[in-house]
Amino acid sequence: MKYNPKLNMIINEHEFSYKIFETLECISKTWSQRKAAKRLGISHSVLNRRIKESEEKFGFRLVETTGAGSGLTGNGLKILSKYERYMKRLEDRKKPVICGGYISAGLIEVLADEYPLDATIFHTDDESALELARKDMVDILTLDDPVRAFMYDLDFTPVAYDYLVLVSNQDISINSLGDLNGKNFLEVPGSSQRLAWNTMDNMKIDYKIVELVKSPYNALKIINKNKELFTFLNNSFSDGSDILKNDTKHLISLVLCNNENKVLKDFVDYITEDGQETIEQQGFIKI
Repeated sequence: MKYNPKLNMIINEHEFSYKIFETLECISKTWSQRKAAKRLGISHSVLNRRIKESEEKFGFRLVETTGAGSGLTGNGLKILSKYERYMKRLEDRKKPVICGGYISAGLIEVLADEYPLDATIFHTDDESALELARKDMVDILTLDDPVRAFMYDLDFTPVAYDYLVLVSNQDISINSLGDLNGKNFLEVPGSSQRLAWNTMDNMKIDYKIVELVKSPYNALKIINKNKELFTFLNNSFSDGSDILKNDTKHLISLVLCNNENKVLKDFVDYITEDGQETIEQQGFIKI
């Protein structure tokens, strides 16, 4: 089926029909109220009344007479621009959008290139990706940390396993968790690092988180320049000590948000089947 969405808007507590926005759009293209009315299939008087009623609600002019005929005022252009931005969100995307955590989105990007799947891929934190998915702006959501899939009762597909490694720039050996007492750590909030913090808390390790960063890329960059800091990063992303391998093994997963797209369904099937060899080559553990 072909869907053709129409969008009404409430502005300053007044509701405006999509018809006024279509009217402004036609006037901006034709530079003529009469031509706009003809294109919309209405009389000039109906179009004129539609404009006047809307201008009274707004309290300012939307349309003005120009040397070329009729055009939109500055306020009219701003309102039309806002409307068009919202309408773009309702349009079917020509390219599927994949968005998720830095680790999971990075893996899916490799798989999409190999498949191949032409998609727009965004790398961010899990929570930001979830927010975009809630707004129906994502076709495939990828998650670095499985806890959010369970928290929001999402119908997720397991893609791979990963685990955390201890990363530092110090020339010392860490043979047990006890060796981490008194150490300073860098945290990437909202990541699977919570598994490491939970384990160390349960083992009553005396550690301190002294710095927060937004991505594992920034974390690794800072660690490489600072001999006083430690952190935990995904084994697929960085080399390090696997001292917490068994305690931090976790799922990398995805959620197919656009279930009507057969191409995306086939891509997910590829990921869980033939794509598993590539997943292992990328440093992950196969499902």
